[in-house]
Amino acid sequence: MSDNPPTAGTNESSRRSSPANKIERGDRPHVLLIVETSMAFGRSVLEGISRYLVQNPPWSVQLDLRELLATPPAWLRDWEGDGIITRSTTPQMAELISQWGIPTVNLTDVFGDQGLPSVLNDHEKIGRVAAQHLMAKGLTRFGYCGFADHDWSSIRLAGFRDELQKRGFFVDDHSSDWSHSRQVGWGAQQSELVQWIDQLPKPVGVMACNDFRGQHVLEACQANGMSVPDEIAVVGVDNDHVLCDFCNPPLSSVMPAAERIGFEAAGMLDQLMRGESIPSKRLLIEPLGVAERQSTEVLAIDDVDIVAALQMIRDQACAGLTVGDILKEVPLARSSLERRFRKLVGRSPQAEIRAVQVKRACQLLLDTDLNLTQIATLTGFKHSEYFSVVFKREVGKTPGNYRHTSR
Repeated sequence: MSDNPPTAGTNESSRRSSPANKIERGDRPHVLLIVETSMAFGRSVLEGISRYLVQNPPWSVQLDLRELLATPPAWLRDWEGDGIITRSTTPQMAELISQWGIPTVNLTDVFGDQGLPSVLNDHEKIGRVAAQHLMAKGLTRFGYCGFADHDWSSIRLAGFRDELQKRGFFVDDHSSDWSHSRQVGWGAQQSELVQWIDQLPKPVGVMACNDFRGQHVLEACQANGMSVPDEIAVVGVDNDHVLCDFCNPPLSSVMPAAERIGFEAAGMLDQLMRGESIPSKRLLIEPLGVAERQSTEVLAIDDVDIVAALQMIRDQACAGLTVGDILKEVPLARSSLERRFRKLVGRSPQAEIRAVQVKRACQLLLDTDLNLTQIATLTGFKHSEYFSVVFKREVGKTPGNYRHTSR
C-alpha cells in the first residue's frame, strides 16, 4: 500500500479535533477509515459503516485500504481530521492516537486492550458457539488450532474450553505464533499440524480459530489421509463464503456479526466526535450462529437408534415432526428413547426438534423478507402466535426484534 495520503471524499478542509472543537450537528466531519478489504470480515465492516451513513448525516470519508496490522503510514502523523475507525491498530498507532486525542474507534483485537473505545467480536461467545455445534454432533473429543500470539484467538480458546468443561470434556490445544507460522513457511507448519492431528483420538471435533486456520487443518487432514468429517469434524470462524466453499470439504464456520460491528462503530464515533459520552468504551458483539457445511456433517454416536432419530429430526423437524413420528420408525419405547437421547445428545428429542426449527427460523429471518406467518409454516408451526412464543423462549428475543438487531 502506498504511503501517500488517501484522497478525501470531498474538498472540504480538514481540521484536527480537540475537546474544544467538537463536531456540531449539521457539520460534515472528516473521517479516516483504515479497514482492509482482502478478507470478508473487513468488507462486511465497511458495509455496516456504509449502512449507518445512509441512515444518518454523511461524513467526508477517506478510505485507506492498508493491510491488516501493517505499520502506520508516514503521512498519518501529519493527518488532520475529526475521527478514525481503524482495524489496523498497532501499538505504535494506538500511542500516536492517544497523543492526538482525536476521536477513534478501534476494531483491532490482536493486542488486547489498547485503551481506545472499541467495538469487537465477543470472542468468548464465538468459542462457546463452536463448542455447542460440535457437541451437538455427539462428539466427545475435541481440539483447538489457533494462534498463541493473537489475543482474540486465546479468548476464543478460553470460551471453547470452558463450554466443553461444563460437560466434562477436555481440549487438546495446538496454538502456535502467527509470526512463527510466517517465518517457517506452510510446509513446516503443515508438518507440525499433521503430527498433532495424527495423535488426536478419533473421532474428534476441532475448532480452528478462523477460516484460514480451518483451511490449514483440512489440508493437513488431507495430507495425513484422515477422513473429514467422519474422523475429524472441523469448524472455523468468519464464514468467508469463498474460502469456506473452496475448502475440501467445504468448511463449516461461526458467523460473526461483522456488518453490525461496522454499524455500531460508526455510531460510537459519531457520539465521540460530537463530544457525547458513550455507555461503554468496549462493546462486544455476539456471533450470529454457525453456517454448517460438509466439514461438520457428522453424528459421532455409536447408538444406531439415536443416530436414526437424530437424522429424522434433521430431515423432518420443519415439516411438523413429532416424537410420536420418531417412535413409529425407531424400535424403542418412549422412555428408553428419552433416556438414551438425553444421555447421548444432552437434551430431549422434543428439545432437539425445537432447536432445529428455531435454527431454521433464524436463518429465514436473516436471509429473507418473509413474514412471520410464512416463516412459521416453513419451520413446522401451525400458528404464527405459537411460533413467536417458542422463538422468544429459545432465543430471548421476538422474531421481529431478532431480525432487526441481527441485520
